[in-house]
Amino acid sequence: MNLDIETTVRVIFLLLLAAGAGIIFSAVRAFREASRLRFFLKRREILTRAWQLVLFAMLTIGAAFLINRYGEPATYQIFEPSPTITLTPTVTQTATVTLSPTPTLIPTETITPEFTYTPVMPAVISEDFTSEVTPNPEARFSPVEFARRLNGVLQPIDPSVTFNQPITTIYGAFTYANMTVGAQWTSLWFRDGELITYESIEWNGASGGYGFADLILPAEEWEPGIYEVQIFVGETWKTTGSFEVAGVPPTATPTPTLTETATPTETPVPTGTPQPTATLTRTNTPVSNTATATLTTQPTRTSTLAPTNTSAPTATQTATRTPTITLTPQPTRRSTFFR
Repeated sequence: MNLDIETTVRVIFLLLLAAGAGIIFSAVRAFREASRLRFFLKRREILTRAWQLVLFAMLTIGAAFLINRYGEPATYQIFEPSPTITLTPTVTQTATVTLSPTPTLIPTETITPEFTYTPVMPAVISEDFTSEVTPNPEARFSPVEFARRLNGVLQPIDPSVTFNQPITTIYGAFTYANMTVGAQWTSLWFRDGELITYESIEWNGASGGYGFADLILPAEEWEPGIYEVQIFVGETWKTTGSFEVAGVPPTATPTPTLTETATPTETPVPTGTPQPTATLTRTNTPVSNTATATLTTQPTRTSTLAPTNTSAPTATQTATRTPTITLTPQPTRRSTFFR
């Protein structure tokens, strides 16, 4: 079984804590045994041994915390870890038929570039740094290996430099050493030289071991091309890796959206106000027998509105006239004869 330095320190820390707990348990048993004895010399001897056990337990637990805090950095000062990753052997290709030799061309002059390109941290990203811890200038990273998955110890499974569609996540695995907890580190992801995303956070791992950076995109956004990751500690470039994506990404399926259609409502049309009618009064006065006839017109308006689905409702008016005749009798004249 292969154990790294970080795992070894953790195992020693847990073992020392277990040993301290066992010593404390023995001390408690000794105190209980001394409390039950009646002989003074024997009780004092057991109490002395119990206090010695308490002292040993405190020293053991203190050593456990010191090893957990300073054991790993001290080990790296003596045993410097290798930042390289063991590459997976490739399949040996079958030998092909040897072609007939062709005339040897005269080699041309190879132009050596005068300057070597070094990635630079964009200023717009460095302005948003949140860490106040100064990075260790001796921090080192190995070349990056790419895979679709990682195992339990952050090692790439089936690493490759070419990936076919469909793709959702690509991991870039690496080893590191001499890192400072809390220092700012950044991973920039490019596609064909164009920055597509980045991550810049404070370092929360150990000072040495295995790490990774990941690129997560929707399947339809993995366009074919050359992808590259650049890793910085602070504003200092540390390592770079690249891979190729081949094939056409899947097309995103649109989700239909239901649109509610408003139903038109019927608006009633106001009707006209019927006009009032006049009341006529007629009086006849005879010469002798006077009879007065009074004609009173009493209109009765009944308006019935029946709303229908037509453009305008209809109104029905009914008028009833009732004449009233009033007769006023005159006094009767009587003749008196005197005989």
